[in-house]
Amino acid sequence: MGMNGSTMLEPLRRGLPPSDPARASNSASCSLPPRYEAVRGARHFTRSTLGSWELAERFDDVALVVSELVTNALRHALPDEPAADFQDPPVRLHLMRWPGRLVCAVRDPSPESPGPSFDGDGSPFPDPRGTAESGRGLFLVDSFSDTWGWHPLAGALHGKVVWALFRLG
Repeated sequence: MGMNGSTMLEPLRRGLPPSDPARASNSASCSLPPRYEAVRGARHFTRSTLGSWELAERFDDVALVVSELVTNALRHALPDEPAADFQDPPVRLHLMRWPGRLVCAVRDPSPESPGPSFDGDGSPFPDPRGTAESGRGLFLVDSFSDTWGWHPLAGALHGKVVWALFRLG
């Protein structure tokens, strides 16, 4: 149920989750270096955080989605020539828990949509069956999370946030 354009924030408007991160029951975030080894660090951070929130049973699905979102940020959202000194880390992982739901969000410096625009058949994926060797990241995010979306950042921060929501039992 990925989204873009004017509909990308619709799940947030419907209260899934509250738009104010300060109202989260728990939240944690970490900066990730602009290297592919950061994906392993993101999974470790996710395992530790979910364990401390007594959500270890959700690790497999959440870690898969976190891995895909971080990989996409590293592969597609970083400039070819990294800046010598980032004032802000280029990629940041946020985990937020509200009663009944968990959101993982990855911030990156690119304002571009996280995937191709919707094509003529209504699919946001280059290979909607998920059989291609690459390009399946958002297909997996869509398959393992309850919903996902993205939004551009405003103000002093540049780029976007791509998020995935998991309903909790």
